[in-house]
Amino acid sequence: MPRRGPKLARKLGRKLRLPAAYLRSWRAARAAHDSFADLERFCLFVGYPRSGHSLVGSLLDAHAEMIIAHELHVLRYLRYGFSREQIFALLLERSRAQAEAGRAATGYSYVVPNQWQGRFRRLRVIGDKRGGTSIRKLTSRPHLLPRLRARIGLPLCFVHVVRNPFDNVATIWRRSRSRDLASSIDHYFQMVAGVERLRAQLAPGDVLDVRHEDLLDDPSRELLRLCAFLGVEAHGDWLRDCASIVWRSPKRTRDEVEWPDAARERVAKEAERVPFLAGYCFER
Repeated sequence: MPRRGPKLARKLGRKLRLPAAYLRSWRAARAAHDSFADLERFCLFVGYPRSGHSLVGSLLDAHAEMIIAHELHVLRYLRYGFSREQIFALLLERSRAQAEAGRAATGYSYVVPNQWQGRFRRLRVIGDKRGGTSIRKLTSRPHLLPRLRARIGLPLCFVHVVRNPFDNVATIWRRSRSRDLASSIDHYFQMVAGVERLRAQLAPGDVLDVRHEDLLDDPSRELLRLCAFLGVEAHGDWLRDCASIVWRSPKRTRDEVEWPDAARERVAKEAERVPFLAGYCFER
């Protein structure tokens, strides 16, 4: 029970801030109305915590024709009746604030030098990097997806970042105060099942799978795929500057955990049945 106190206080605090956010975003939306005229796509991230979403979102936000905010939680504002342009204004606000703060997340800085984080030249794609929460809300409340489509009025594009499931599970467990390894495995594969349910509601071309390991191995190739998916051009200087901040190899969090044989076998077996996790194993 004591652990619920801070969580409930944060939830209450967010609700109390909603009226101010409503008025602020209403004013900002009126001022930025013309900036939204060229928008073509709305981008959301779905997936799992600690998969590389923050890196991908920051790289896209550095593009001159994209704004990808960090953790706004669009679905909350949808629920409370914010208009499409109010949501767009909040995304702009969050992107600018993150850029001014050094685009930091999970102890890392994701600043792309010389590029457009927090601003744009011509805005064609806007969205939110909020992977784990988005998938939980969209699958537990199926009515949210059609509501989102109707409210936003743009094609929805879902970026699904995956990494080795052993690393995901290990990081979930190590950063949790309440989960043991077995329940961390449960939590991860519940999110995987949520992604599978969401994909069943979408056209194949609405979702792009990005492997974290592939992004680190060849950033330019994966960023070209992302730009093609989102309908924008990948300029050479943007590709170069993005590649300059990408690490050359993924952190193997799985090596920092003692894996009972049964837990290792369970993750391998569960991952084997999921097409977008094909090929992953403990060794690589």
